[in-house]
Amino acid sequence: MKLGLGALGGLFAAATLAAQDASACAAHHAGVDARGDQVMGFDHAKTTHHFSLTADGGVIAVSANDTTDTESRDAIRSHLSHIARVFASGDFDAPMLIHDQVPPGVPVMKKKKSAIKYAYAETKTGAEVVISTNDPKALAAVHDFLQFQISDHRTGDSGEVRAPSRPATQ
Repeated sequence: MKLGLGALGGLFAAATLAAQDASACAAHHAGVDARGDQVMGFDHAKTTHHFSLTADGGVIAVSANDTTDTESRDAIRSHLSHIARVFASGDFDAPMLIHDQVPPGVPVMKKKKSAIKYAYAETKTGAEVVISTNDPKALAAVHDFLQFQISDHRTGDSGEVRAPSRPATQ
């Protein structure tokens, strides 16, 4: 099979663009991890984030990977209790700093802040924030926000909507 110089040039250009995209993606995720460690106050390598979408909102959950790592557990609890308070007031600076962009859903979540509830609760190895709303536009924004979090934090969570939020567990 013979390829002309033009075809070879096109293949080289495509391979170069793919490598540049992969490099940019890796740099973006490294930045998210580094900024996240700074803003959240705990090491992403010692903790696990999970984001789930529910019929009435969703859940942000973070846990220490090691059940004896009380330093990470306490930092998670401090961060998520703070997040529940500031999100309720319409302040989304933390995710904007971590992700170096305005996450999808944030403009509507700010506008509809009175229609969204954020319930903080401690778990054995960390904490969670249960987000709930009855407002359809706020719900769509919460889902957009959480789906972005799943992608940008590379959690592997499904992003599919499940049953309504449960009350925050103690």
